[in-house]
Amino acid sequence: MSVDLNEKIIECLKQLSVKELPDFKITSEMISGINIKDGNVQFLLELNENYKEHLKKITKAAELKVSYLDGISSVTAIPTSHKNLEVKNNSDEKKINGIDKIIAVASGKGGVGKSTTSINLAISIKNLGYKVGILDADIYGPSLPKLIGNYDKPQSDGKQLIPIKAFGLQVMSIGFLVAEESPTIWRGPMVISALTQLLTQVAWKDLDYLIIDLPPGTGDIQLSLSQKANLNGSVIVSTPQDLALIDARKGLNMFRKVDVPVLGIIENMSYFICPSCNEQTDIFGHGGAMKEAEKLGIDFLGSIPLDTEIRKTSDEGKPITEINKSCEQSIQYQKLLKSFV
Repeated sequence: MSVDLNEKIIECLKQLSVKELPDFKITSEMISGINIKDGNVQFLLELNENYKEHLKKITKAAELKVSYLDGISSVTAIPTSHKNLEVKNNSDEKKINGIDKIIAVASGKGGVGKSTTSINLAISIKNLGYKVGILDADIYGPSLPKLIGNYDKPQSDGKQLIPIKAFGLQVMSIGFLVAEESPTIWRGPMVISALTQLLTQVAWKDLDYLIIDLPPGTGDIQLSLSQKANLNGSVIVSTPQDLALIDARKGLNMFRKVDVPVLGIIENMSYFICPSCNEQTDIFGHGGAMKEAEKLGIDFLGSIPLDTEIRKTSDEGKPITEINKSCEQSIQYQKLLKSFV
C-alpha cells in the first residue's frame, strides 16, 4: 500500500462537502480499513446516526471525490452507521436476495475450532452439488482469508460487493477489506452495522445455502446478527470438556430465545489418534457434547477428531474437504450434514 496515497485519500475525504448537507464533515477518525491494490481503493466510512438517511448520497460523493486522485481506477466506500440497532423477530426481516437458506455456525467459547468446522461444512455441502456461500462474521478476528488462502480484495459492481470465489464457494469476510495486521477497534453498534451490510450489500448469487461463521460469545452482536440474518437454523460447535459445554449451552439458549432452530451440536477435537501406535487419547474428554445434546433434547450431529491433517490443511489455506474428498476426515465432515442438508 502506498503510504502517500493513503494519506491523500484521507485528506481528500476530509475536504468532502455535500451540497444538501452543509454541516457534514468527515474526520480522520471516521475513515478506516483503507486498502489499495492495482489502483482499486476500498475503505470503511463510519457515519453518525444523524446521517443514516443519507448513507447512499454520502457514499457516492466520497467515492467520486477519491476517484479524481491520480493513480486510482475504482473506489468502493463501505458506510457503517453508528447507532443502536433494534432487536426484531426473524419473521420481520425480508429474505435476502440470492440466498435460499442461511445456517449459522456458533460457539459460546473461542478456540473450539468453529471456523475450521464452518469452512469444511460449507465445502462438504458444496460437494453434494449445492451452491454455497460462507460469511465470516468475526469482525475482531476474521479467519476465513487464512483458511482459504486468499486475501484478494472484493470488487464492486457499483451497488454491491462481489464475493470472492474460492473452491466453488462465494466468500465474504471483513478480513478482505482491512489489512491483516490492523486491529479492528470498533464499538458494538458499528460492528453490527458493518456485519449487516456485509450480509445484505453483497451480490450473493443463487445460493442454496449461506453458512455464517459467527464470532464466539452470546452478546448483542451475535443476537442482532442472528436475527437480521433471518436464519433457517444454527449449529453449535464445542469441544468435549465441561468448560466449553457451559458456553455452548448459552449459545443454544440464545438461539432458542429468538426462535432460531438449533439443528444440533458438533463435538470438535473429540479425540486424538496417535499416528504411530493408533491408540486413541481423549485429550479434552470424550462424549460430553453427545450427553449435552441428549440432555437438551437436540440432535448430536457427530464428532471430529483432533487431527494433524485438518490442522495442517487449514493453516495452508487448503481445506481437507476440498483437497482430499475421499479421506476419512472428509467423510466425517460429510456425515455431519445428514440431519440438515
